[in-house]
Amino acid sequence: MLVQLSNAQELQCSVSVVSPSVQGTNKSVFETLQTAIMEFMNGQKWTDNVFSTEERIECSIMINVKEIVSADDFKGTIQIQVRRPVYNSAYSSVLLNYLDQDFEFRYAEFEPLIYNPNSFESNLVGVLSYYAYVILAFDYDSFSRMGGTEYMERAEDIVNQAQNSRGKGWRSFESRRNRYWLVENYLNEHHRPLRECMYQYHRQGLDKMSEKPEGGRKEVLSAVEKLQKVHRNKPGSFAMQVFFDAKSDELINIFSDSFSMEKGRAIEILSEVDPANAANYSKSLSGNEN
Repeated sequence: MLVQLSNAQELQCSVSVVSPSVQGTNKSVFETLQTAIMEFMNGQKWTDNVFSTEERIECSIMINVKEIVSADDFKGTIQIQVRRPVYNSAYSSVLLNYLDQDFEFRYAEFEPLIYNPNSFESNLVGVLSYYAYVILAFDYDSFSRMGGTEYMERAEDIVNQAQNSRGKGWRSFESRRNRYWLVENYLNEHHRPLRECMYQYHRQGLDKMSEKPEGGRKEVLSAVEKLQKVHRNKPGSFAMQVFFDAKSDELINIFSDSFSMEKGRAIEILSEVDPANAANYSKSLSGNEN
């Protein structure tokens, strides 16, 4: 079941709560939870900016409840996807597609979800608020250079508030790939080229491809070149993995129309900065050329 709210503030967030592995229980609580999350994400005013209806950020949340620990306690995963429209086209580019495996929460049916920026009172509200600000940060970074800093800092505030909570995913020592490290990476100076890439890739690259495809592709390639510095300083960084989880297929599509020399350069750079997908880049881009 999918729920969407029409009178959104900044976010146009669709929400799905599923529980395929949970058997023999009353699942009405998950339907109530789905509606509550949808209203929370879309009804909250997350920024001081004014958004028109068409400017709302397209995003989605899917929660997979895998275990009922007690009547009001649950364990599962939460997947966040953020999409950005590309100028003068019907295409939306995925900015973020992340599966958070450490999602534990308490929810009593019909209880209100209330965000208090000054305290951490609920892991459910904390995780949702954290991702609301991450969504904003990714979107703003794609429209203005380093434009998402304020919202990533608000996400960092939630991480700091959560340090003494029982929920997993908030602390540096628990994993090298969790909510703590996503914020740490994006606010770390070593990852500045990645955030500059986000702006150049989308605003100066994709947004111009409808008018000047070759010029747009050149900007995308130049943006990806910035990631060489990040990779050489911080090989295997979490933020880089998150970037390519969202972008590897799109990059193949972009450069599949390139001329021979540009394809070769794209394969060279992408294979260096995203070694996990190196074979896929080589196979997909070194075939028949236009």
